[in-house]
Amino acid sequence: MMIVLDIAAPIFLMIGLSGTAAANVSLLNNFEIAATSLIAMLIFREKVSKQLWVAIGFITLACIMLSVEDVSCFHFSIGSLFVLMACICWGMENNCTRKLSSTNPLEIVVIKGLCSGMGSVLIGLVIGEGFPALPDILKIMLLGFVAYGLSIYFYVYAQRDLGAAKTSAYYAIAPFIGAILSFVIFQEIPGIPFFIALIIMITGTWMINRDCRQS
Repeated sequence: MMIVLDIAAPIFLMIGLSGTAAANVSLLNNFEIAATSLIAMLIFREKVSKQLWVAIGFITLACIMLSVEDVSCFHFSIGSLFVLMACICWGMENNCTRKLSSTNPLEIVVIKGLCSGMGSVLIGLVIGEGFPALPDILKIMLLGFVAYGLSIYFYVYAQRDLGAAKTSAYYAIAPFIGAILSFVIFQEIPGIPFFIALIIMITGTWMINRDCRQS
């Protein structure tokens, strides 16, 4: 189950990236918090406080704002919907990982990395994708080691003490870093709705982290 989710989520994310701005995608990734918390409560029976519910509401509202392509007819961006689908997959996967967090985190990272990686490569070959040049492969492997391997390793360690919902809440700072980097690297200047959604998203994230510190 975890492997399937780990293969599906990045594919959905890549499709989403091709259909919407990088800054939007970065903030939309915060929907992973809402998905993780809802699944943790509804399926795995983790406790979710009232303040956390309000924070999830703020984040969901911001995600809706970032997903709407045309306010006049309330048309959702296809790219944004794929990003949200990726977040739901990761939300379920976070909760599954939580159940294994008492085991060796290194074993979890190796198993997930190898199986998910081979699955993604196989899908790429089936749809006709070729292998990149060797220098690009080395760059991709380095990026994967830091952004995927180390990230999951530290994440699993955190889940041991915090649980899936709270760990995901602290992880919420990542999308804001991504949004800032998209401004710097791609020089994307979003419209006013983006900054309104950003304020709402920051409010929700602050409430979640405040709730985590109090509990």
